[in-house]
Amino acid sequence: MIGREKITGLLNQIEKGLKELEISYEQYFLGIEKRSPEQQRSKFTTRMRKLVALYVPQTDLRYRLNGIASRFNSYCGYWDRIQRLIDEGKYERHTSRIQRRVSETSATARAPGHDNQADPVDNLYEQLVQAYHSCQMRPPNREQVASFLAKQTEMIKQRFGDKQVDFVVVNEGGKPKVKVRAKS
Repeated sequence: MIGREKITGLLNQIEKGLKELEISYEQYFLGIEKRSPEQQRSKFTTRMRKLVALYVPQTDLRYRLNGIASRFNSYCGYWDRIQRLIDEGKYERHTSRIQRRVSETSATARAPGHDNQADPVDNLYEQLVQAYHSCQMRPPNREQVASFLAKQTEMIKQRFGDKQVDFVVVNEGGKPKVKVRAKS
């Protein structure tokens, strides 16, 4: 039979490990850590199973152990749900970080002395990002937009020759789209 002091020590270690695991997941969800702490979670799950299988005769310690196990199971459900949202691209903190980056790059494009007319791709991309944000959708990255415009420009030159065209961002059916219009 294990003594009260030893069980209390194990419970303290488990609580500390759960707190560390919670911090690791929060860092991952915020984008600070690049990989999810799956190995750390797996080791913690093994330790938790062994401790739950242990016979604890003291009611207060058994109650504390069940509380820790319940909290861990709740966290697992939460972590799995957030991971699924991240995989689907719907997680708010990740998208907000991307939006911050886009706004930082567009703020540097609007800096004094920087000519916004120099690169029409930047202007169109900024309009497209604003349209996506107004529809509460995740915008494409700048490289995708630039390659799309390059392909479209080539197709338009092949079809219509040297006729001058403009690319315009419009919102059709709740979805932003890039349209081609003849310059006047």
